[in-house]
Amino acid sequence: MDDTSLLRLRRAALLVLVGSVLTLAGAWYFQWWLGYVPCKLCLTERIPYYAAIPLALLGLFLPAWGARLVLGLAALGLLYGAGLSVYHAGAEWNLWAGPTDCGGGAGANPAAVSDFLNALQSTRVADCSTAAWRLFGISLAGWNALIAFALASVSGTAALKR
Repeated sequence: MDDTSLLRLRRAALLVLVGSVLTLAGAWYFQWWLGYVPCKLCLTERIPYYAAIPLALLGLFLPAWGARLVLGLAALGLLYGAGLSVYHAGAEWNLWAGPTDCGGGAGANPAAVSDFLNALQSTRVADCSTAAWRLFGISLAGWNALIAFALASVSGTAALKR
């Protein structure tokens, strides 16, 4: 194993780490600062990033065989997340039915009735079949699918390339 292969693995791990952290930070920004309460699928789509972060951290310090293993695992999880996001985006576009048990996720609990009334005015609860926000015609679920697939590609390519 030469140094260039190990450096490539470290770079991929760092990219997956930074990409996962930034993606979660963006989701939390929409949730906590802009008032978009995530639906059940939105919360589930975050799980691969929660798993990819410690895997990528391990990939920064493990020997090459270990880095390949954890990057491969991260790629599989992120690929699952991309598929889930495609399903979510398709439900938003009415291409297929979304889950029947999907409603708004948990938001902050107000301390007083007046806080509750204020929260009702600023909180946007979205179900799984309604896009709460779009940029260039692509919903948050669609953007998540693109990001998760890109990170899975980086991670998987690094894990498989010798």
